[in-house]
Amino acid sequence: MTETNSGLVQIRTPTYKRPVALQRALQSMIDQTWANWVCDVYDDDAAQAGKAVCEGFNDPRIRYHHNAPQRFASKNIDHCFTAENPNNADYFCVVEDDNFILPDFLAENMRICREDGVNVVLRNQHVEHKSGTTSAYLSTGGVLDDLFVEGLYQPDEFRLSLLMGIGVSNGGLFWSRDTACQLEIGFGCTATLQEYMRSFSIVEPIYVAMTPLAVWAENAEQTTRNAELKASYLRRELDLKRSVQELQRLAWRSAPKGLRDGFMTNPKWAPEAPARARGLAKALIMDGASSAIAFTDALRLRARGLAIRLFGRTTPDFHAFVQSRLPAVQR
Repeated sequence: MTETNSGLVQIRTPTYKRPVALQRALQSMIDQTWANWVCDVYDDDAAQAGKAVCEGFNDPRIRYHHNAPQRFASKNIDHCFTAENPNNADYFCVVEDDNFILPDFLAENMRICREDGVNVVLRNQHVEHKSGTTSAYLSTGGVLDDLFVEGLYQPDEFRLSLLMGIGVSNGGLFWSRDTACQLEIGFGCTATLQEYMRSFSIVEPIYVAMTPLAVWAENAEQTTRNAELKASYLRRELDLKRSVQELQRLAWRSAPKGLRDGFMTNPKWAPEAPARARGLAKALIMDGASSAIAFTDALRLRARGLAIRLFGRTTPDFHAFVQSRLPAVQR
């Protein structure tokens, strides 16, 4: 870790035609208890709706960039996970324009990196229900509550979270310049699939911090993050689930035998045994977990998994991504 610039956090914010939300996101950075940060805003709007918002803060830590040509949502978000470091920053995170962070987000994540000797932190997030409306409200708990418990996870162990949920969420990741994880996906896919791919890309210990210090906006009906796909909703869902299923199976096969044998009872996971068994069944993994759920449920879930495997499609870019990550995953 460099001493000359120790503790500089580079925040990256992708935005598109949401100036009101962007203003809130940037204000949440100004409200941080840790002041040594810079934010690069990447505006995908041809009309540059975010420019006036950034200039209005009159804060040199906020740097505006207009994307020309337009990247579209998935590439704009993915670019925010690049390993490039033009600011010589020590730490990084991504705050999408419709999300925001609570005042201790930067300071607490840095503290964990330093005290626990880790390069990657996954921070729990509140959910903002009905985001973008006058009736919006925050959840009391966080998005990770039913998946993890507080503590350090080895990479093979962490990747098994794919069997029960996404694992990483873009707004919850905080990482150092020294990370070995390749967090920028770099292959064509939806922004939603990228989060599953980022979970698969974890190749070093990661600390899961359960106190929610960020806010994820629940606004699927408003978002444009998958709008560039020219396919029906059913086709998009089948293809997404097919790719996720493949990542689940790869994570399982690459995990040490001891982790697989202890998957149903590992206390590091929050879900009860039936939820773990359902994840295995949907992924078509037949490793003795059926006793945790009813036979008819197991049969139904495996039939669903088989339908996804038969009718869902993966792309050449997906297979290229897998090949790019497998050597590190299997190390």
